[in-house]
Amino acid sequence: MPAPTGPPPKAMLCAIIPAMTLAQDLLSDLQTAFAGRAVPRVKALHSPPVPWNGSKDGEFGALELESGAIGLSYLLLDDALSTIAGAADAVQGADPLALAAGWADPSASPARAALGFAAVNALTRELFDRAGYVPPMATDSIGGIEPAAGESIGMVGFFPPLVKQVTAQGARLTVLELRADLVGTHPGFTVTLDPQALSGCTQVLSTSTVLLNHTLDAVLAACRGARRLVLIGPSAGCLPDTLFARGVTALGGVWITDARAFTAALSTGAPWGGATRKTLLERQAWPGLAALRQRVG
Repeated sequence: MPAPTGPPPKAMLCAIIPAMTLAQDLLSDLQTAFAGRAVPRVKALHSPPVPWNGSKDGEFGALELESGAIGLSYLLLDDALSTIAGAADAVQGADPLALAAGWADPSASPARAALGFAAVNALTRELFDRAGYVPPMATDSIGGIEPAAGESIGMVGFFPPLVKQVTAQGARLTVLELRADLVGTHPGFTVTLDPQALSGCTQVLSTSTVLLNHTLDAVLAACRGARRLVLIGPSAGCLPDTLFARGVTALGGVWITDARAFTAALSTGAPWGGATRKTLLERQAWPGLAALRQRVG
């Protein structure tokens, strides 16, 4: 799809777009980005310790290309972690564009989808590196959302460390979750399984896992009153054009600054935050895929 020429109108924020179409459009953007250009092969697949060690850092795997570009993906959906941990030899030397197609395949297993999404993010980092583009550094942990007293804020996926940052100014927080055991009213926030509970929220902070499991369309459809919708998480590293065109207003991801230290920490289960920095890419500041391709030449 062509890169957007400017921010979409607010009405587009909740346009109902088939999830797999979103994935296919993003893959099409990647294919356009690398058309006529050499694509580095997979150098290595880096997995955290199995079984999961309970840490946030242990939830993600990384695909590294021969160029050094690395892309992350969440691994705690079904059996993705255990399956991917045994796939390192099988994917070495593979074409990352072919792997990325697995994410957009509706019949793909959770492991294949996670591997594919890691490839999507690795290819995006490859393009950014070739174009000399670095996303801006984040100034907070909540995607630039500025909650006001009495405002209704939505959260897709329960981020306990971020709850106080959202509610400290007196905002009302509604958390959309898949886990029924978390449902209920708590001091300062409510957890629900009903996406429609987000309909009155003016700003929404969402886990980027909605990209991996193709549920972003349901989130967009539920957020009819939102003026700001931010996807955050270590795997929020894909090309943003198709997301911005559909109403996402920013991506809050992770930029790996020391690949060797990052992969060493990931493989042992140690914290890898010191080898990364948080970024926040706003829709209005994104130059667009066409501009990046021109930079590459």
